[in-house]
Amino acid sequence: MKKMFAIISALLVVGNAIAADTAAPSQPQTVCPVMGGKINKNLFVDHDGKRVYICCKGCLPKLKQAPAKYISQLEAKGIALDVAPKTAAADQK
Repeated sequence: MKKMFAIISALLVVGNAIAADTAAPSQPQTVCPVMGGKINKNLFVDHDGKRVYICCKGCLPKLKQAPAKYISQLEAKGIALDVAPKTAAADQK
């Protein structure tokens, strides 16, 4: 019984190590979530404290229409979004 417990414990340790190694590393956003082009750091939408960059002004309406959709798509790919700076208007909510 002790031998079986030791084997199961060892398997759990190995399994946890493998899971930790396969987790997607966070990386900065470099691609527009709407069109897939290279981002322009001057074009962005802030939503729920996160900043999402886009490639061109043509992508702005789509991102503004469904920012949570694009945020979740980026985060599912392991993209670490920049933090949106707090504004006086946001602080008054």
